[in-house]
Amino acid sequence: MRASEIRALFAVASRPEVVSLAGGMPYVQALPVEMLTDTVERLLRERGPVALQYGSGQGDVTLREQILDVIGEVGISAHPDDIVVTTGSQMALDLVTRVFCNPGDVVLVESPSYVGALGVFRAYECDVVHVAMDDQGLEPTALREAIAAVRASGRSIKLIYTIPSFHNPAGVTQGPERRREILAIAREAGIALLEDDPYGLLGFEGEPPRAIRADDADGVIYLGSFSKTIASGLRVGWAVAPHGVRDKLVLAAEAAVLCPSNYAQLTVSEYLATQPWREQIKSFREVYRERRDAMLDALDTLMPAGTTWTVPAGGFYSWLTLPEGLDATAMAPRAIANLVAYVPGTGFYVDGQGRRNMRLSYCYPEPDRIREGVRRLAGVIESEIELVHTFGSAGPASPPSGSAVPAPDLA
Repeated sequence: MRASEIRALFAVASRPEVVSLAGGMPYVQALPVEMLTDTVERLLRERGPVALQYGSGQGDVTLREQILDVIGEVGISAHPDDIVVTTGSQMALDLVTRVFCNPGDVVLVESPSYVGALGVFRAYECDVVHVAMDDQGLEPTALREAIAAVRASGRSIKLIYTIPSFHNPAGVTQGPERRREILAIAREAGIALLEDDPYGLLGFEGEPPRAIRADDADGVIYLGSFSKTIASGLRVGWAVAPHGVRDKLVLAAEAAVLCPSNYAQLTVSEYLATQPWREQIKSFREVYRERRDAMLDALDTLMPAGTTWTVPAGGFYSWLTLPEGLDATAMAPRAIANLVAYVPGTGFYVDGQGRRNMRLSYCYPEPDRIREGVRRLAGVIESEIELVHTFGSAGPASPPSGSAVPAPDLA
């Protein structure tokens, strides 16, 4: 296990004077607190002894039935027995890796990929191999070539890990044809596809993208979460898996936590049963669309020439590429000194790539704060460009002094 190289830097990022475009924290203020208070009060009054007791290692059966309605929004048809409830989808990632992977096994991931997944794969001593992406996500030719190269080296590939909808951190989305191609490659190669979909219901245009799992119940393990569509603090996620895999996930879950929190599960279940959750998701979409638009408008207006970024159709993130000669990791302390924070791109790779990249998050700050953060960031980038033109390189600056505070969520 390794500590994140960027956490120490962002110990100051949650200070009120710093505009943080770094953390992936959902805007839970958009959830009506009175409604959730009523939900919790009713749960404790009517089912308190059950909510506060141990539960099933697989998860509450009523909640698993309700999850069927949620995943039906992305085209998945399943049975409650196919679902394992976990403490957030991060736990599901850990369980799947524990079940499938031995030290030295290969996991193919997108380039870049979710930092939390990379941490899990490395903790289990997997060999992580990045596969190139384009503006529609995981690139099929690159995937075929990676499979061939790894197998030619005599190593075993256990999983293809992908975030097809509103990618973290890249902000891109696989189209329907691309998803079919990726699935066909995985089937042909006989490799399990691990589909991580925390943002699938948070698109800004049209219907939610159809999940890859909707077209293959045997070769795809699908991960979901209520962290982005209800509240991250409840820590309730799930895996939808083929029967044989499901049984092993339950055993692994029982070994890890005995059972997920009955209180958190029944709170979510009561919410789904009594509140207009689809309407609340629409409300979240509007909040995040407004923030996305504020960031894109500011980037268009303020960023210096040679800077590019992705235009997300949903989710929380845009992926920015700096002009030639600039280093986002080296520039991060200077950005903190100028009271703006981002996540350097190197955190989303295992091999040192991403030095010209950064992830910008628009999910949490108010639109005016986002615009101010982009203005500050553009100023830092312009200063770095001048340094490169003058001296040939730009050195880091020290962040502002002050007592350490908890680092922001980088999920």
